[in-house]
Order: sequence, then structure tokens, then C-alpha cells
Amino acid sequence: TDGSAVMCSLLHSFHQAGAWSNERGDNIIDSAAPWYDSYACADGRYITLGPVEPQFYSLLVELCGLTDDPLFAKQYDTRAWPEAKAKMAEMFKTKTQSDWCALLEGTDVCFSPVLNFEEAPNHPHNRARDTFVDINGVTQAAPAPKFSGTPSEIASPPPLSGEHNDEILTRLGYSKKRINELKENHII
Repeated sequence: TDGSAVMCSLLHSFHQAGAWSNERGDNIIDSAAPWYDSYACADGRYITLGPVEPQFYSLLVELCGLTDDPLFAKQYDTRAWPEAKAKMAEMFKTKTQSDWCALLEGTDVCFSPVLNFEEAPNHPHNRARDTFVDINGVTQAAPAPKFSGTPSEIASPPPLSGEHNDEILTRLGYSKKRINELKENHII
């Protein structure tokens, strides 16, 4: 919980400043803002947006052809958010996920396709960053963060199910006899 509290420092400071309510769906990054959410595409796949900073938001509006729409003129006008969000939802349904990727990926829009577990390791961004590694045929997240002076590495492949049962139970004080009983009764 300590780590979670630290990770929420920005939200706590927003709340203290009166810029964050306790109501879900009422704030910038909890689905209220039309420019910080995920949207369905024409093919049933999804994309995500998060251009919080004005320069990234302006680029999104420009690339999506919304520059002349007054709903998108003021990024932080919360009164316009519900209508703008509905308009964006309809807009994103007009093209497939790959169409939106072709338009928005590689820009500063703060955009990403929503990928499944098989797709994520093969996405060009994740490949370029070596975000995933394969250890003995098991794809897993690479250590993060990445440090140039003290690079991290994975010391061993993930354990097989039950691989360390005897060692752990012995350390916990179980006798060899009791461990064998647990195995015979298919408890472990």
C-alpha cells in the first residue's frame, strides 16, 4: 500500500487543490475527459488516448480533423466533455484500429492500440524497447526500469508449477513425511 500511496501523489495533490473530485468518472484521467479514455473502433478493437498536455491535445484535434469544431476548442472545458466524448466515440467507430494506428502512431498524440497478450510483445514499440523477453519459451516482461550503468537481467526462467514446493514447505517447518502426505492426497 505504501507504493500505491506514493504513485497517487499527483492525484492527492489535485484533490487538495480542488481539481479532483471523489466521484468516479468526474475527473481528467478517470474517463470523464473525452481525450483520456479508450474507444471502440469499426472492427470491434480498441484504442486509447491520453494527451493531457495542450500540445499533444492540439495535435490529436488536428489529426482527427476536429480543429474547427467548437466542442474541442478548449481542452479543459468540462461542460463540453460529455458531448465531445460522444462525438469522439462515434468518430473512432468510423475506422478500424489499424486505420487509427496508421494515422496516430508515431506522433505525439499519446495514443496506443489496445493489444492482447499475444500482440503486445510483437508491437514495434515494444520490440524496439525490448519490453518483453523470451526465457525458455516463456514470454515475459523484461526487467524495468532500464538503467545504463546497472542493467537488470532475469536470473532464471519462471518456475514450473510446484517446482519449489518441497523447499518452501521445509523452510516453513513441514516434515518430509507431512510433505509426502500432502503430495499423496493431491493437496500439492
